[in-house]
Amino acid sequence: MRRVVSLFLQHWSTDRLRRKGSTQPPDGAAAGRPLVTAVADHGRRVVASTDKAASGLGITSGMTVTKARSYAPDLEVVDADFEADLEGLRQLAFWAGRRYSPIVAVAQPDGLWLDITGCAQLFDTERALVNDLHRRVAAFGLSVQIAVADTAGCAHAVARHVPAGRPVIIEPGDHRKAIALLPVAALRLEQQAVTGLRKLGFDRIEQLISTHRAPLAKRFGRDLHRRLDQALGFAPEPIEPIFPDALPSCRRGFMEPILTAEAFGSVIGDLVGDLVAQLVTMGRGARKLDCFFYRVDGHVQAIRVGTAKPSRDRGHLAKLLVAKVETIDPGLGIEAMLLAAPLVDAMGPEGAGLEGLMRRGRREPDLSTLVDALANRFGGRRLFRNAPSPSAMPERTVVRGSPVGMAGGATWDEDLPRPCRMLTPPEPIDVTAMMPDHPPAMFVWRRKRFRVTQADGPERLHGEWWREQGMEADRPMMVRDYYQVETQSGGRYWVFRLGDGENPATGPMQWFIHGAFA
Repeated sequence: MRRVVSLFLQHWSTDRLRRKGSTQPPDGAAAGRPLVTAVADHGRRVVASTDKAASGLGITSGMTVTKARSYAPDLEVVDADFEADLEGLRQLAFWAGRRYSPIVAVAQPDGLWLDITGCAQLFDTERALVNDLHRRVAAFGLSVQIAVADTAGCAHAVARHVPAGRPVIIEPGDHRKAIALLPVAALRLEQQAVTGLRKLGFDRIEQLISTHRAPLAKRFGRDLHRRLDQALGFAPEPIEPIFPDALPSCRRGFMEPILTAEAFGSVIGDLVGDLVAQLVTMGRGARKLDCFFYRVDGHVQAIRVGTAKPSRDRGHLAKLLVAKVETIDPGLGIEAMLLAAPLVDAMGPEGAGLEGLMRRGRREPDLSTLVDALANRFGGRRLFRNAPSPSAMPERTVVRGSPVGMAGGATWDEDLPRPCRMLTPPEPIDVTAMMPDHPPAMFVWRRKRFRVTQADGPERLHGEWWREQGMEADRPMMVRDYYQVETQSGGRYWVFRLGDGENPATGPMQWFIHGAFA
């Protein structure tokens, strides 16, 4: 089922000026004062957009600057630059297209559309995707509201007419109910049509849904019910993705629409060959590929695959794309296909020189193809490699990294072995028998009793006072005494003690299990 995100930037023009002002302050865009942009209109200046502060004072678009100054005498006025606003939206769309969805379009003058169909698995859930998008856009200093729905029209309406501080997700199939109580202006109609409908008593969209169409169509034209049908999902509303000018891409158009997976696979092979030729000329390798399918009804679908490292292997790239062809609904047929590489990295000639010959002679296994296949099927976030990290605390010595990345300079100390399985956080155990300053002779963990036959230790760790915050930096409880113990059943565990039970400053003695050795 199609899922569309509408990203609404309520104060885009002024937020852009504020953000630009952090490095190059525009004239009159002082921080902390109400800010508006203005345009000339028949010898007077009219407000084009407002920031949050000016909007809160009652200043609205279309108001004369003279009247606006009566609301805010210290109002800052900057000439509107619609071309710069559009270019800023395009750059934001390119950023979102690389991270969230291959199908991103500008919704002028203050937003974006993202078709996230099939993209939620990259972030585990749809809510995780939109929450990440909301958090990152808000971190840019932009006023943002996000809505997700089955149709672009519904998402657009909810994002702009349902006040909320967090993303609004309309569950699949609920788009009609979501827009029923919204004003008719939410259908993106001309202001003249909105005014005429209100004079006739049509304030909400549900009133339009339940009214005979012929009389309204005769008076307001076809655009009224076209927008209504698009919001309800009865009429298509394609989202045409935008691409950077220098994006490596290639396209195939067909005289007759194609419908089968075999035909898609054949075309993908040709497109990959053309794209690889471009990448070779550029000295680049693909890290991310988007294949777009243009249906005869104007609807655009896409599949996205990624690679763990730059690649120009035609067979491998084509195989990754073909594996996702089954997610495409051809409808009445696909009339064109386009393949683009939105993310590329530098890559030298493959297999050239003595190094390449030696590498082929050793026949070292290349895990990148396996990693790519698994990541594109289950999501890149589900694959990782444990790598050592320099730290005095065991829970900080292991970090997650790229499954094919380099380990870096940090290594584990062979003289101080650590368990292959660490518990986060450490789990408390009940010690039922022990001698002073010795490891436990018996302990209970997860309601099971363990008798210790051999032990080694202690290894004292004092914590990392420079990384702790507040009072914890000076707490003696941060000092831990670790023991490696072997139980009667053959298990080997890593346990530690907090406190010694004698010094009041350290508190009562507590025991924890932190991991298990293989």
